[in-house]
Amino acid sequence: MGRELDRGGPHERLHRAVRGGRRRSGHHRLLGDDSAHGRTILAHLDAALAETRAVPRPLRIGYTCAVLGRQTVPLLRSWRRAHPHIPLDVVRRDNSTAGLATGDTDVAILRTVPAEPRIRTEALYTEDRVAAVPDDHPLGDRDQVLLAELTARPDLPLALWPDTGTTSPDLWPPQHRPARTVEVGNVDEWLNLIAAGGAFGLGAAGTAESHGHPGIRFIPVSDAPAATVYLARPVHPTHPLMEDFLAAVRDVVSG
Repeated sequence: MGRELDRGGPHERLHRAVRGGRRRSGHHRLLGDDSAHGRTILAHLDAALAETRAVPRPLRIGYTCAVLGRQTVPLLRSWRRAHPHIPLDVVRRDNSTAGLATGDTDVAILRTVPAEPRIRTEALYTEDRVAAVPDDHPLGDRDQVLLAELTARPDLPLALWPDTGTTSPDLWPPQHRPARTVEVGNVDEWLNLIAAGGAFGLGAAGTAESHGHPGIRFIPVSDAPAATVYLARPVHPTHPLMEDFLAAVRDVVSG
């Protein structure tokens, strides 16, 4: 393989076509004009190059608030046993596709369906919803609560992150909807605002399982609709072991 590359084999010729010579300026124009689309094209190119390498690059899993909750560690361990030479990079991207649309990730675990025709999703399972309240909140010692109880005290707004969150005031009956809302940019801001006593939240159980916080109580909400967990990937795979990973996810969540 090394001699083939030295002689200008197919891998090296393709690499030079993208990275070298006059083509390089076109590469920069592509990213400048439409950076998200450009990164997606480069991700597909990298997948094609990976198939010519002795060892493909890591497979990148995107997420926004949680991966698979309690099933995340079993998934990572089973993959390591089956594919010890292909690591998984678990990366958070705070956008609706968890990095798929920009080419930053190869597959994603989402809790909403993105409005992006280049991405396919499949439902894996559903999660109960939990309330997130400051640990000194009057409801903090309850084993479960109702939606209406969360808004009966209007002193705290509902914390939302519009791009990636699963919650909206529409989950409440009209007469019990939150009087106020406050927007945050990601799950860290959501947790910190709630812990500081500045808001309450409503999230999927996977968020609570992945983000325990000493200043927050997570309480099951008995009358809230369940949240769906989705496995998402681009229409055109960006990693040669994409199908292997999809099968591993399905195996873990069905076990």
